[in-house]
Amino acid sequence: MCGFAGFLDLKRRFSQPEAAELARVMADRIIHRGPDASGSWADPASGIALGFRRLSIIDLSAAGAQPMVSASGSSVLAYNGEVYNPEELRPALEHLGIRWRGHSDSEVILEAFEAWGVVATAKRLIGMFALAWWDGRTRTLWLLRDRIGKKPLYYGRFDGTVLFGSQLKALMAHPACERSIDRDALAGYLRFGCYPSARSVLRGIRQLKPGTALAIAVDGQRPGEPIEHVYWDAYEAAARKPLAGNGDELTDELEHLLSDAVRRRMVADVPLGAFLSGGIDSSTVVALMQKQSGRPVKTFSVGFDEPRYNEAPYAKAVAQHLGTDHTEIYVPGEAALELIPKLAEWYDEPFADASQIPTLLVSELARRQVTVALSGDGGDELFHGYPWYQFGARLGTVAGTLPLAARRGLAALLTVPSPSAWDSLARLTPQARRPERLGDRAHKLAAWISLPSQDLLFREIRSLWSEPQVLIPGATEPVDPIWTGAAARAVPDFLDRMAVIDLLTYLPDDILTKVDRATMAVSLEGRCPILDHRVVEFALALPREQKLASGKTKIILKNVLARHVPRGLFERPKQGFESPIAVWLRGRLRDWAEELLDPVRMRADGLFNLAPIRQKWLEHQSGHRNWQWALWTVLMFQEWKRRWA
Repeated sequence: MCGFAGFLDLKRRFSQPEAAELARVMADRIIHRGPDASGSWADPASGIALGFRRLSIIDLSAAGAQPMVSASGSSVLAYNGEVYNPEELRPALEHLGIRWRGHSDSEVILEAFEAWGVVATAKRLIGMFALAWWDGRTRTLWLLRDRIGKKPLYYGRFDGTVLFGSQLKALMAHPACERSIDRDALAGYLRFGCYPSARSVLRGIRQLKPGTALAIAVDGQRPGEPIEHVYWDAYEAAARKPLAGNGDELTDELEHLLSDAVRRRMVADVPLGAFLSGGIDSSTVVALMQKQSGRPVKTFSVGFDEPRYNEAPYAKAVAQHLGTDHTEIYVPGEAALELIPKLAEWYDEPFADASQIPTLLVSELARRQVTVALSGDGGDELFHGYPWYQFGARLGTVAGTLPLAARRGLAALLTVPSPSAWDSLARLTPQARRPERLGDRAHKLAAWISLPSQDLLFREIRSLWSEPQVLIPGATEPVDPIWTGAAARAVPDFLDRMAVIDLLTYLPDDILTKVDRATMAVSLEGRCPILDHRVVEFALALPREQKLASGKTKIILKNVLARHVPRGLFERPKQGFESPIAVWLRGRLRDWAEELLDPVRMRADGLFNLAPIRQKWLEHQSGHRNWQWALWTVLMFQEWKRRWA
């Protein structure tokens, strides 16, 4: 795991020493991604320069150093990630006359690009990767990102210079990079709490989409213009014929795939362990690790004093059953709060998934003992684990049967009582069956059922601000085609479509961004066996009843886990990996938030319409409404702006 940065200067404004030094400066901005070594390379005649920071995992010798020049001297690679099948690719390359200088996966990728081309090679790779490859034969820069989007890759063009790198702060180190906030993209951020549709906080800088390669040539009719090549498509995988076989046969196949994915990710020349929350996904990964390990696997969990947010006891029980070498830490609220002002430093751009706090804490805990940690990310998206799929499917049925006029009439009736009036009605029911925040839910339901399509209904379920463009005067929120028919045409069934939409949006934009920045902040490599693309394709082709039926979720994944862990240790209501933000905003974080939401400061910026933000802040402080996530998006933007803008 590493970090890289570089630029392609189409005007050739730098000498070799100047270009190499600037690339080094850019890469050093992300030294936390690679504290073990650095390197830079430049060819001023072509305008290309690459900088690199190394976290040594495989082939710790100098033979694994980057930027790496090919044996022919014709091309150069800067690469972040791990590929888990290099030994299967080596024989075919050796047959072509390649002689290896080391045993790193980087060298295999580099030589494969020269032999087979970028797109053909990408289709053969098993792993996570984001990379820049300079092909000196055709004077073309290639950028490539893995199928699921586990590793980040930003790029943009300013004044004849193409910038690229693993994190935004590396691009901002180049003098050509403009720091103008993209107001349209900001509206998208406020809706989802992360930057969607491959956008970024800065105008002119984008994220390369997962499963995509980008070619940028120096010569030709359109020098510097990117040409996109899609080499993996989730829609195509979801459209394949459902897998045949009974439940036991499919469970056997999934266990075999997961075991192989885990085995491949246990290869490292440094200490290795795993995150363990006690939930289905991480417990499955750890169980398969322990089965294939000759010694107790090192596992790590973090707990909070507030019982509602604490999964540590479940993790400890699973660890004891499997016999892992388990370490847990209970974090007092004060320690968690100390991290919050630092979040903007590690995340580079506004990011408002508050589970970033426990993720950072458990990453820091693991890094004290290991350099690589496996995680269970991806299980909810692939096996219908999120509660909003079932809820959304029920609402989607209503949206698909009742005419829009009837739904809007029902919505009007739901909003006649105020939220506080709904809450008063809720207090008439027995405490044990009393719904929480009934007023919030009734008014949200009214907004949801008023929408014209199922996909826009799902977008509203996933939204933190319903009309974010209202908060940003003059902004036009970017709407990905996913929400306006592209996903519906590819995946007709609404329940299955929600999971595919999350696979394409929420997973790379939120979950994997969170994990990448948190682990890399402490120089820890995170690996996700469940997101092996072979497992993803298998899950997308599973019959529905193997994932969700009769209110039960993750059916086949639980069947795999039950072969290693008693069901009593993991069969319980889903609990998110969260922080008590709602309570903190009314208490320990109130002064911090008040400072960031200061009306004088925000008016001076000229970015926000203050009225709806102040209204939600006051309602939240009253205790009658819970606007923690909507407010958190604004607070994280304000903290980012204080640090970077």
